[in-house]
Amino acid sequence: MSSSLRHGEFVGSLDCGTTSTRFIIFDRYANIVAQRQIEFPQYYPQPGWHEHDADEMMETCDACIEGAIEELESAGWAKQSVKVIGVTNQRETTVVWSRKTGKPLSRAIVWDDARTRGLVAHHEKKLAEEGIEVDGKVEKGPSAIRKITGLPLSTYFSALKVRWMIDHWDAVRKAHDEDDLCLGTVESWIVFRLTGGGTTGLHISEVSNASRTLLMNLQKLEWDPSLLKFFGLRSSILPKIVPSSHVYGKIAYGALNGVPIGGLVGDQQGALVGNKCFKRGETKCTFGTGAFLLFNTGTDIVESTHGLLSTVAYQDGESGKPVYCLEGSIAVAGSAIKWLRDSMSMIHSAQEVNALATKYPDSGGVYFVTAFSGLLAPYWDPTAAGMIIGITSYTTPAHIARATLEANAFNTRAVLESMQLDSGEQLKDVKVDGGMTNGDAVMEILADLGGFEVVRPEMRESTALGSAILAGAAIRLFGWDLSKPETFHEVNTAGNVVFKPKITVEDREKRWKGWQRAVEKARGWQDPDSE
Repeated sequence: MSSSLRHGEFVGSLDCGTTSTRFIIFDRYANIVAQRQIEFPQYYPQPGWHEHDADEMMETCDACIEGAIEELESAGWAKQSVKVIGVTNQRETTVVWSRKTGKPLSRAIVWDDARTRGLVAHHEKKLAEEGIEVDGKVEKGPSAIRKITGLPLSTYFSALKVRWMIDHWDAVRKAHDEDDLCLGTVESWIVFRLTGGGTTGLHISEVSNASRTLLMNLQKLEWDPSLLKFFGLRSSILPKIVPSSHVYGKIAYGALNGVPIGGLVGDQQGALVGNKCFKRGETKCTFGTGAFLLFNTGTDIVESTHGLLSTVAYQDGESGKPVYCLEGSIAVAGSAIKWLRDSMSMIHSAQEVNALATKYPDSGGVYFVTAFSGLLAPYWDPTAAGMIIGITSYTTPAHIARATLEANAFNTRAVLESMQLDSGEQLKDVKVDGGMTNGDAVMEILADLGGFEVVRPEMRESTALGSAILAGAAIRLFGWDLSKPETFHEVNTAGNVVFKPKITVEDREKRWKGWQRAVEKARGWQDPDSE
């Protein structure tokens, strides 16, 4: 059969998310040629805990590759048409395995796991009392770690997760004490296994993922000795930090045996690349359950004074300068629509919200502050509460649906204004992806209330496309070159829709002031000492 198959040039992307894995094969225009997606089990052993089985994750990776290759061949293409693959992944999720056996020592702790809250408090106190060495001198307080890493002390990041593992799981502590422990984020684990595992697999970490561990110096792109000392970790547990676009090694088994791995990137940075935000000031927003905004700051690290994170976007090859970005996270986006459907029974499906919200041209003075569990960027108020305000006898379910979509736009504008203030750059447009972007009403409201153009591509698998672009560029497939954005001018341009602001500036600013008043009412509502 293989002799009758056509030979083309494609690039693959292995996208290991929080709940499922996908392998997508793209052509040079970002058309999807073949794909396979498989969910993997989630483990919640205690309230606030979230774990994955590293072997189960890897089984889905292997099965997705094999399944997509079967689909590729069924479409008449030889598997040799896949010239290189990239990997993109859920960030901060922490995997540990034995150097001697290559097998996991425990379950992985997932990025949203909150068990390390006590460790955060402990290390905040340690920072205040003892401080940490920054540029040759000891500094105290929460800003000290942010100066090194661009990140705050938080349950999200990997250093505290592995510290908890060592403190609480005997097998991990024993491996650390005996210098048999390997630490990695998800892309580290996947590459280790794809390249053979055991004693031959590569132990590497891509720079955008490494920048989410609280262990990497953001300027030097190196593991920081003072941070390792602060968290009590051996340097030998760490992988080698590698660029985002580079040929690291080859797949050692299966349908793609011998195919090079050429691109690695964290999922949100992958979406930035997939949306072709290669220039300073270009911005993407992924609207899912929550929303993640990344703003390209070029080769400059911009220290945020407006509630954002500074992090690595990507690095082009070992000699390439890193590209940095500002990141802002919104806790509630699509989940507010789900709340209207599941908790309030105002709609029967998520799609209905668009029709309901467009019955009126505005929300009738209603504002919905969607602070279901406090507010993240740029407000950072865990005591804020969800609030619907401005209700009158005129208010209908359509107004509340409209206010729900407007909340998404206002939250996005708040983060983007912080990005402009921090960077000094003026925003022209925002490139979007994620499930919420399927609704035109959501995009029109975002453009109107944000005051910027919203660019929505037809193919919105931007995270996977980002790692595919990085992998293709590593071998100059299709002539792709990250230093020359024009080489991507044919990539994912078909079917782009641009939503432009239509309301007046006066109307927009009046509504924005109303939102700010509503947020102030919602802030500080919860008693921080209550259960």
